[in-house]
Amino acid sequence: MSVLKSFIAGQWVGEKPAKALPSAVNGEIVAHTHDDTLDFKNAVEYGRKVGGKNLMAMDFQERALALKAMALYLQEHKKELYALSMHTGSTKGDNGIDIDGGFGTLFSYASMGRRELPSGNVVHEGPVTPLGKNNHFAGTHILVPRSGVAVHIDAYNFPVWGMLEKFAPTFLAGMPSIVKPATSTCYVTELAVRLMQESGALPEGSLQLIIGSTGDLFDHLEEQDVVTFTGSAATARKLRNHPNIINRSIPFNAEADSLNSAILAPDVTPEHEEFDIFVKEIRREMTAKAGQKCTAIRRIFVPKDKVNAVCEKLEEQLSKITVGDPSVEGVRMGALASIDQLEDVKANIQELLKTSELVVGGEDNFKATGDGTEKGAFIEPHLLLCRNPENGCGAHDIEAFGPVATVIPYDTIEDAVELCSRGRGSLVTTLTTRDPAIAGRVAPLLAAFHGRLHLLDAEAAKESTGHGSPLPMLKHGGPGRAGGGEELGGIRAVHHYLQRTAIQGSPSMLAAVTREYVRGADLIETDVHPFRRHFEDLQINESLLTHRRTVTEADIVNFGCLSGDHFYMHFDEIAARDSQFGKRIAHGYFVLSAAAGLFVYPGEGPVLANYGLDTLRFIEPVAPGDTIRARLTCKRKIDQGRTSPDGHPQGVVVWDVQVHNQNDEMVASYDILTLVAKKPE
Repeated sequence: MSVLKSFIAGQWVGEKPAKALPSAVNGEIVAHTHDDTLDFKNAVEYGRKVGGKNLMAMDFQERALALKAMALYLQEHKKELYALSMHTGSTKGDNGIDIDGGFGTLFSYASMGRRELPSGNVVHEGPVTPLGKNNHFAGTHILVPRSGVAVHIDAYNFPVWGMLEKFAPTFLAGMPSIVKPATSTCYVTELAVRLMQESGALPEGSLQLIIGSTGDLFDHLEEQDVVTFTGSAATARKLRNHPNIINRSIPFNAEADSLNSAILAPDVTPEHEEFDIFVKEIRREMTAKAGQKCTAIRRIFVPKDKVNAVCEKLEEQLSKITVGDPSVEGVRMGALASIDQLEDVKANIQELLKTSELVVGGEDNFKATGDGTEKGAFIEPHLLLCRNPENGCGAHDIEAFGPVATVIPYDTIEDAVELCSRGRGSLVTTLTTRDPAIAGRVAPLLAAFHGRLHLLDAEAAKESTGHGSPLPMLKHGGPGRAGGGEELGGIRAVHHYLQRTAIQGSPSMLAAVTREYVRGADLIETDVHPFRRHFEDLQINESLLTHRRTVTEADIVNFGCLSGDHFYMHFDEIAARDSQFGKRIAHGYFVLSAAAGLFVYPGEGPVLANYGLDTLRFIEPVAPGDTIRARLTCKRKIDQGRTSPDGHPQGVVVWDVQVHNQNDEMVASYDILTLVAKKPE
């Protein structure tokens, strides 16, 4: 029988078998953990010295490319992961959530890194704030990689996604990871890590894997390290209170199981499409991953007059669910992750029944489909009803981490919000309503207790990814019982692993640190137009001050006729005289166009295309007779390694543009982005 190995300090460690890991489907032994002792002090030092050094030899853009390469390789080998994951009780649909969802997270962070992070390893988090009258002293913020390791402790229900959703932003931030999956399903994580190693995209030391106990790992962590945890609130409290974590103020991010909810608003009746959508959403959340999702719906809040209709519809939907061996055709719900988990769910159902009654489930004749399933960890969906929540409802405190949910009646929508808050903080709640006014009134009240709100109506249902699907671009986490942590949320997740530092100094010094032009910094002016330089030759702070142009009456008339913009401030002398400006003014977009005419080099050159416009502000009006000029300065370069249609590499250049009038007053300010070719090889 195979012995799983830890990947520590660049070596696969594990020869002596320890704990047997049975299949959740038929009880047969899938693998054993190892009994070999791990040197965690060496692992942490190796991560910092080897992994950290190798990651910092790359920049954000290069690490994003490596994430994409890993994702592509994993995708090519997903059948291996699918086959092994079946032993955790996962159906093909469940694997789509865990395995494909994990790959999707890698792809998402690879893409976000390429689009949103700079070249280099310093993120400038502006704006720059002048701290003196004449802009000789200013301040701003930078984000830089921490010099420690990130320890990620994951739950058993998502052995692939759970690892990758933490690893992707950590890797992108330049921080090595030490991953500790839950033991019962760690054989799937071990295979995923082996595949990631085989991809060739992982720098040495950037990822280590612990099979089994963390031993004295926490004793060797230091202030630059980070710990993240997904699992039960009780375990999170225990780990968070480790003396070394407290004494060294080591950042600890917890995402704990929570009592998530679905609320049917009073405006939805059984005749509405939203009613069926609501019921189907609950059925999906009860049965996907056999209800073993930290985001699964546990409490169902329904207006009192619709309780019977909801229960009847759910009973009808759940009766169609075939539970059994995921490899058997027609099976729609697999097993719980282990026999221990099955016993825990059954015990919690009994606790819930002290304040509720069974509507679906608990039948003595239940038998899972498939050979050998009598030795598996199967349970049918259980729907409970707490008829009188005012007399107490265990569903606000007890979580049966399986296909179990409780219907709770309410009187008014405000009552539903109050009942929902008794969960003491949740990851997500779905509010199903047809009325935007209800959503507008209720969502802010619910938001105080939740990390995410899923507002569901017939329109959203056409494309909704569902109540229980954390997305890479949106926050995952919640307050209170949900752990108080925050994961994902787009590029913010990368920032969690970076150190934010305020810096102060002269504009030139700030520019040198941020690797961005800061207004007031020393400029580089040459006889060569900046648009004539290839990407690699262009210098930050390289600048061009244009010649002047006097705006005429004809300019305004011609631009208005060309654009179709005949706004009164440009053409009505009397109305303009009565305005705050006291006179007619030029179109803001004419000023923008005129500035481009002043600074654009008309001939053929390395600048390939306008890529976008950011931070545009029209500051002072420009009237007929005013004279404007522009200053164009290379602000930032992003070497994305992109390839143009003819095969030539290129990068993105961000230019700072300032337009001034004859009185040296700034009239417009913005950043313009261009695609700039590199030199031909």
